[in-house]
Amino acid sequence: MPITTRSVAQSGVSSVASLYMRQVYQWMTAGLALTTVVAYAVATSPSVQAAIFGNTLIMILLLVAQFGLVIALSAAVHKMSAGTATGLFLLYSAVTGATLSSIFVVYPIASIANAFLVTTGTFLAMSVYGTVTKRDLTSMGSFLFMGLIGLVIAMLVNLFLRSTMMDLIISCIGVLIFTGLTAYDTQKLRRFGAAAPLEDGTAVRRGAILGALTLYLDFINLFLMMLRLFGGNRE
Repeated sequence: MPITTRSVAQSGVSSVASLYMRQVYQWMTAGLALTTVVAYAVATSPSVQAAIFGNTLIMILLLVAQFGLVIALSAAVHKMSAGTATGLFLLYSAVTGATLSSIFVVYPIASIANAFLVTTGTFLAMSVYGTVTKRDLTSMGSFLFMGLIGLVIAMLVNLFLRSTMMDLIISCIGVLIFTGLTAYDTQKLRRFGAAAPLEDGTAVRRGAILGALTLYLDFINLFLMMLRLFGGNRE
């Protein structure tokens, strides 16, 4: 097959996108690893666990910090240095680990491990789909976002209703939403990566951190929905 200018250009775009996505996955993996380590460390330290979950103020501060860090990274990452963006992402991963440590109390370790394995398999499959599919998934974005808003509202309502059936429905819908978001976000990030200015290392690093945060959130939320759906509890 003859090498044309177009094929060379397409190859270059593909290489740029691959390099960018490699950074995204590397930082996402680092974030998940840090979250896991912190969650396990807190869960296996009764004194730390008591300090966090036995003190309402500390728990509220951790939750506020989670939301604040996500908003800060999402809204102002382009104004930050690469080091600051990276530090905030890792801090967010650590704080999330501290708050997620409660799952070790609620669910058996075997259920957590199974949910993590199923989530990993599902995430990888949908991420590959988002990478290789020729279908434009842009139209899915608005639908999934509306579904996400509905999911949050339903979860808030069920805090008062405490309906087991509604909880099951929420978990099933949540799995579908975050499965779809994984494919959608992967395709969106790959397109962003294809246009990334490789000569501007700071911009690429900031973009990779924001991309890592996006896929990290997809993975964590998919994992929590899987855990709610199949995890059972210690009772």
